[in-house]
Formats: sequence, structure tokens, C-alpha cells
Amino acid sequence: MKGGSKLKRSLLRTNEELLQIYHRHVDTVYRVCFMYMKNRHDTEDMVQNTFIKLMKDKTVFKSEEHEKAWLIRTAINLCKDHFKHWWSKTVGIDKVPVKAVEQPFATKENFELIMSLPPKYKTVVYLYYYEGYSTVEIAKMLGKKDSTIRSQLHTARKLLKMEMEGEIK
Repeated sequence: MKGGSKLKRSLLRTNEELLQIYHRHVDTVYRVCFMYMKNRHDTEDMVQNTFIKLMKDKTVFKSEEHEKAWLIRTAINLCKDHFKHWWSKTVGIDKVPVKAVEQPFATKENFELIMSLPPKYKTVVYLYYYEGYSTVEIAKMLGKKDSTIRSQLHTARKLLKMEMEGEIK
């Protein structure tokens, strides 16, 4: 028995069934992954990983809604797992592309103001506002107390406010 035929028989779904599931749900899975990943390349990786997991999984779906719910839950879990790994958190704040930045600081000027903050402040601001982490999560990531992170966030806001008011005058 050849390895390829053994693999094909071990899968519950045929290639045609997988293709149909893919076409039905790829847009939804992409949007879910993009909410977490915030960039096209990482999003595409997570979408691919979600459908690879589907290929390997033996869950029998009761309906298309069950199938969709399974894919969404799997996509969310894969995205969250991605951020649990240490290498996902080691990119320096200076290496984050401006295009990847979304609200609330949509203008280039505001982003430049944030990037001009001292490193300990800009890291906290970036993680809190751009990546959506809570102060507790940031504290764990950076190995600091939650109260320290809240204090740094407060100080960063004050510095940004002073800088913005200085530009208006």
C-alpha cells in the first residue's frame, strides 16, 4: 500500500467535501483571523492552519452551522495560541509597520507621537491600544506588576496630551 492512498483513506472527508467546506466558510474564517492577527500574511497563515486542522480532524458535523461554529472556534484558538508563543512577542515596537496600525490612532501624526515616547511607555500604549491587550495581560508579558503597567499607561497618556496641546498652541 502506498503512503498517499493510506493517507487518503485515513481522512473522513473527500477532497471535494473539503473544497466545498472551504468555499462556504473561507471568508468568515479570514475575517475572524484578521481580527486577531491584524495583518494579511499572518491572517492567511492562520486560515491555512484552520483548514489543515479540519483536514486532520474526525469531527462529524450535524449541520453547516455546526461546521461553521467549529471552524470559527478553531480559528480563534489557533490565533490565541499564536500569541502565547514567546517569538510572537519579541518584535521590537520600532519594527511594527505603520500600515498595520488601526484605530484609535489612525493618523500618521498621532502614531509618530506615540513612537516618540520613551520605550517603556510606547510599548505599553501599543500593546494596550493597538493590540487590545488588557493591563493584566501586558503585565504578564513584560514581567511587571499590573499597577506598574496602569501607571505607565497613565503617564503615557499625560505625555501625549501635553505633546498634543503643545502642537495646538
